[in-house]
Amino acid sequence: MDSKLHPIVVKIGGSTLGSDDTTLQDLVELQRQGCPVLVVHGGGPIINQWVKSIGVRPRFVRGLRVTDDPTMEIVLAVLAGQVNKRLVASVQRLGGDAVGVSGVDGGLIQAQVRDPEMGLVGEIVDVRTSVVDRILRDGVIPFVAPVALSDGLSSSESATILNVNGDTVAGELAAALSAKSLIFLTDVEGVKDSTGRVIPRLLFDQARALIKGGVASGGMIPKLEACLTALPRVTNTAIVDGRKPRALVEHLSGGNLGTRVG
Repeated sequence: MDSKLHPIVVKIGGSTLGSDDTTLQDLVELQRQGCPVLVVHGGGPIINQWVKSIGVRPRFVRGLRVTDDPTMEIVLAVLAGQVNKRLVASVQRLGGDAVGVSGVDGGLIQAQVRDPEMGLVGEIVDVRTSVVDRILRDGVIPFVAPVALSDGLSSSESATILNVNGDTVAGELAAALSAKSLIFLTDVEGVKDSTGRVIPRLLFDQARALIKGGVASGGMIPKLEACLTALPRVTNTAIVDGRKPRALVEHLSGGNLGTRVG
């Protein structure tokens, strides 16, 4: 990748999709300013609706979705199809320029089965950024759906594509691209301590201690872990309340929002 091109990697949580936030407007504004941006998106609530419609109760372990074959079909349809294309269409309507891809395209995300008991959940083993490098060089925003190409052989055709947590994908991509910033836009104010107060700044060891001590739980665990993954090569990582108007632009302008990690 061009050494002068260090994008901002933004993770949009599925919990904020469809809300009245200004994230997409912020992304278009950054693009107009000539700032390279890559977006990883979720879609958990929509996946949950589809899974429940087939009579299956969604299950999570440490914030990761347990994924059997029928669930994987839904994950792929929702993330790489419905959510990805609607986001791209919305950005285009706002006057921006975006392209939707998945972790499968160009072998962007390579993964192996994380734990057989978790089903078709991938653990990332390699990131090949050439496909998003080209998109970014053209000044276009790539929207990445967090599914991955299996790096191993399997007798199950569906196992060639694995479900990967979107926060994890964002952290790995930020590290691989030597991103300028990694920002998680979510539906909480930030990382909270044991009393429920938002922590404005977390050092590396403090973040790790929150995970180990159980203070961070559920979906906050993969976000913090992704920040820790990115930190050796990314100087600014943060978890910010994406429901607030202009949260992304304000954070990048130095605003004191959410929790900075590192």
